Amino acid sequence: MHKMVTVGYTYQNQSFGELGGKLLFLKNDDVIYRLGGSALMGSTNSKFAIMPKLQADVLLNFEKNVDFYHSYYLLLGAEGTNKYIAPKIGVTLFGLLDLTGGYAFPIGDARLNGKELKGLNVNLTLNIPTVFIHDMFK
Repeated sequence: MHKMVTVGYTYQNQSFGELGGKLLFLKNDDVIYRLGGSALMGSTNSKFAIMPKLQADVLLNFEKNVDFYHSYYLLLGAEGTNKYIAPKIGVTLFGLLDLTGGYAFPIGDARLNGKELKGLNVNLTLNIPTVFIHDMFK
């Protein structure tokens, strides 16, 4: 299990900054599992808002004996907040930089400061291993 700090941008009918953490689970580098939690922060209808977000991802790459081609992975996953659930698909470079897209489905009549969060969902996320952070400050 490896720990990571995440920083990113999320577009969900609205722009949000994201700050959180993820746990990465792997036995080999063909299939990697990640679980994460973060806070989405942004201004909605001129009011600052924070939403909790949970996510689960599976990273897939079955290329054999080719180091360079094993640098990117297909990313399949889902994220959920107290306002929406969004399945997503995308790519990740070394598991560190993610670009994903999906579609968000609102949970009931949930709104954020009067705004419904549904439709196109885009994420750009940087995942920083805590080992790297620790070594940087030695």
